[in-house]
Amino acid sequence: MTYTKFMYYYFVWVRSNRYHGQEALTYSAQEHLAKGSIVQVELQKELVLGIVVGLTTKPRFQTKTITRIFQLPPLPTHLLRLSVWLQNYYPAPLGIIAQQLLPANLSEKGLDVSVNDQYDPPNLGVLPPLTAEQSNALALMQKPDTYILHGTTGSGKTRIYMELAALNINRGKSAIVLTPEISLTTQLANSFRQVFGKRVIVMHSRQTPAQRQKAWLACLGSTEPIVMIGPRSALFSPVQKLGLIVLDEAHEGAYKQEQAPQYQTGRVAAFLASLTRSSLILGSATPSVSDYYLAEQKNKPIINLTKLALAGPHPAATVTVIDRKDHSLFNRSPFLSNELVTSVEQALSHGEQSLLYLNRRGTARMVLCENCGWQALCPHCDVPLTYHGDQHQLRCHSCSHHQPSPTSCPTCGHPGVLFKTAGTKAIVDEVERLFPQARIARFDTDNAKADRFEQQYETVKSGSVDIIVGTQMLAKGLDLPKLSTLGILLADTSLYLPDFSAQERTFQLVSQVLGRVGRGHIAGRAIIQTYHPEHPILVDALQGNYRQFYERELDERRQFLFPPFCYLLKITLRRASLKSAESAAQNLKDTITASGAGLRVEGPAPAFYERFQKKYQWQLVIKASQRSELLNVIASLPANCSYDIDPLDLL
Repeated sequence: MTYTKFMYYYFVWVRSNRYHGQEALTYSAQEHLAKGSIVQVELQKELVLGIVVGLTTKPRFQTKTITRIFQLPPLPTHLLRLSVWLQNYYPAPLGIIAQQLLPANLSEKGLDVSVNDQYDPPNLGVLPPLTAEQSNALALMQKPDTYILHGTTGSGKTRIYMELAALNINRGKSAIVLTPEISLTTQLANSFRQVFGKRVIVMHSRQTPAQRQKAWLACLGSTEPIVMIGPRSALFSPVQKLGLIVLDEAHEGAYKQEQAPQYQTGRVAAFLASLTRSSLILGSATPSVSDYYLAEQKNKPIINLTKLALAGPHPAATVTVIDRKDHSLFNRSPFLSNELVTSVEQALSHGEQSLLYLNRRGTARMVLCENCGWQALCPHCDVPLTYHGDQHQLRCHSCSHHQPSPTSCPTCGHPGVLFKTAGTKAIVDEVERLFPQARIARFDTDNAKADRFEQQYETVKSGSVDIIVGTQMLAKGLDLPKLSTLGILLADTSLYLPDFSAQERTFQLVSQVLGRVGRGHIAGRAIIQTYHPEHPILVDALQGNYRQFYERELDERRQFLFPPFCYLLKITLRRASLKSAESAAQNLKDTITASGAGLRVEGPAPAFYERFQKKYQWQLVIKASQRSELLNVIASLPANCSYDIDPLDLL
């Protein structure tokens, strides 16, 4: 007699951006599988990872069999529930949602990760005593809730995070601590390892696949509470028994995912905290206007730290403002004022460090002919090409197009090709000229892997680098004990961008960069170079006057209807010709307006980058009082347009 083995049928989320559907697929297996089990299945003749999300009855159609069942613990239930919410709140194909939960693959070699469940208890004794202000803050943060920790730079926010993590670990619960930049994970992880030892797990996209898999499996398999540290993607790590979520530098734009699902990390973290009954801490010296306003409206705790945590004889940094329009102040260098050059010289003589901040990459941001006015533009995007002197190349920072730099004008043949508007590489050349004996390091997104800041952090912290040159990746979170001189070479770079968030971004950046000095280690000095020394945004940032900035910014957003007083949806249409892009945008506007939804539709207008990768871009901006109205618009959009819901800017 022949017996037919019993088959089970399962709904499976497949991890593949090739699957654009919104529903789970059905596969069969002879084993009974728990919800959250990790499997391998065939999708369009390709083997991909998947997650079992439910049991179903035998369908009418023929199903494929699950090809492999990994002998791993199932994913935590809260992650599955979070993903269902995520798909509805930030619409995206299910194949992409599943990518947030699983690594790209699970190699056979690394599956046998031994999990250490014999951890030492947290050792807070290695840290200096809490200040009175820190103790008062902790006393207010004992129960699960959403807290804004508004602490000036150097006030000891990280110490608060450690105390709360230790409190949760002693209760048998884990913590996720997020940082906006991968470059900051090394410093943060080192600080936490002092207290939590091997409980600390770091995971980010710059790790090798083997390192990332090892960290992910260690997290999934741990039965003891852990501390997970990483950028926004670490929020989806399989942490069991979650009790605390921290967004350090919570105001940072890097917490917005630019690809589908285009989530705001703070919003996702808030929902995850509600699912797990965890505390959510939004830590920042410059909280976002929207976060601060919503906290006030909902009576959520806003806890202030106003004093330096490190007691010492050194007062706050002295700040000097240099007017870039006064050329007599720049006799020694066209980029560094005389006062800044002198301050760097003094720092070098005392064995101290200097940080020169300029939020522009490359050597020159503009290349043009002095004879005919020709300008080097990207052939695909019509934006100025940036000159990179170390490779003698012109590069587009939008589409990555690159080409050799010309020695003469390609239009008129004149040899007078000018390189204008310095970037970080030009500053390094200038600093090498001014200080030939100094040890100099540049940090921006052009760094090779071995030269990235997370790889060089210990070298920089030890004082082995005299002068640090870099972009906004150096603006936040860094605590360098030997840093005494800060130079902001141009404080206006983002101030006049045509966007509702430009002033907030400028206030935050200037405030954050200023926070790198005057932290109590040694006497600090900040020299701020600007074309607009009297601008109220810069004045507020230099004086640390958050409240005045906040109230003025809030009034403007109320007047012109921007978040937090509305919800935003940006729709972009890309077409081969300018006329077709404009026409398509106008037709879409007419369709949306005719729906009678009562939405405010602004545009159509050219996008900030009107031409990108040989196509023209026009956009609509839709404002709504109810977010659900924007989700309805998204559901009815044609396939040949893109969108961003809850954008941080409209550029």
